[in-house]
Amino acid sequence: MHVSVIRPRELGETELTAWRKMQLGLSHLANPFLSAGYSVAVDRVVDGARVAVLTDGPEIVGFFPFERHGRASAGAIGGWLSLGQGLVHVPGLELDARRLLQGCGLAAWEFGTLVGDQPWFAPYATKRLDSAVMDLSGGFEGFTGDLKAKGSKVVKQTRYKERKLGRDIGEVSFAFDVRDDAALELVRAWKSDQYRAMGRTDRFAKPWVAELVELLHHTHDEHFAGSLSMLYADGRPVAGHFGLRSDHTLVTWFPVYDPEFAKYSPGLALHLHMAEEAAALGIQHIDMGPSIGWRYKQELQTWSHEVSEGVVRRPTAAGAAHWLRYEPVARGRDLVLNNTTLYAMADRTMRRVGQWRSRKRRLLGVAAMPAGGEPFAETAAAFSFLG
Repeated sequence: MHVSVIRPRELGETELTAWRKMQLGLSHLANPFLSAGYSVAVDRVVDGARVAVLTDGPEIVGFFPFERHGRASAGAIGGWLSLGQGLVHVPGLELDARRLLQGCGLAAWEFGTLVGDQPWFAPYATKRLDSAVMDLSGGFEGFTGDLKAKGSKVVKQTRYKERKLGRDIGEVSFAFDVRDDAALELVRAWKSDQYRAMGRTDRFAKPWVAELVELLHHTHDEHFAGSLSMLYADGRPVAGHFGLRSDHTLVTWFPVYDPEFAKYSPGLALHLHMAEEAAALGIQHIDMGPSIGWRYKQELQTWSHEVSEGVVRRPTAAGAAHWLRYEPVARGRDLVLNNTTLYAMADRTMRRVGQWRSRKRRLLGVAAMPAGGEPFAETAAAFSFLG
């Protein structure tokens, strides 16, 4: 097997066609974060974006997107933003993870939301999480029927609150594919203030993140697209979401709502409208990501699949140096995440920090958008205070 490392922007039509065929051929590769379009977009805003093209004789057998963090270490392309990581490949591919890294000129590769059925990387996983899925393969009615069958009242309760929102504020409307830049900016502003209020690092404070999301918002083709959805009451935005979709899968990425309307559960209403419209468009699954701590994901999910995080290292001096940098932070972070008491203490502390920052901003006269109002439960990667 031969490994060639190139920039994603250098992929030709032959490679792009092969990539799409592999995604369509294996269901676990349907995640839009594994699409060539995502790698190409990241390459436009991040210098370290790379993709290894694997060939066996004249045949292309796989694509391994990654992002260099130095001379010998790398992570998933797009790093902690990516909600679907791994190798895109033909069925039955056999390879050794360390030899793959050697072919890429790497000593270590970190992954955070590795999709399932990646046997080459599975032995190196150190943490596994359930990713919540809204199954639309039976249509929207099939999805709501599945929820009702397991005893859930989330649809009935959410519809009741939505009707009350309409009575109290004005007619409720929904748009699945919003191209308006001002709407995206509003969602970003809500999300930024939510991160600050929760004591987390504002992802959109990083220029490359804001640039990437704006770029993806304008990316639309039949195989890969950015997806901005908005919920309105009397024409006023009350909730929004920006995510990515591939042929049959939509991944939620940045959901948020105006907390002024929290009692109406606009976030849940938004998700139900998204599911109904997505099902009508032929989308079969909405992947909401790791569900730990997020009650709304647990209420809406039909089933879940496993994602994992970890690191592959080669037995080299550079691999050992990576271990020394990475392992103490990872172990401290896992200690908090795996202990209910410490987890709650960390959450409370970070929220207090966020509240203090918000008060300080008000005292200084800095305008702040309302927080997103979502319950705490970022995935492991969101514990920025632990690295």
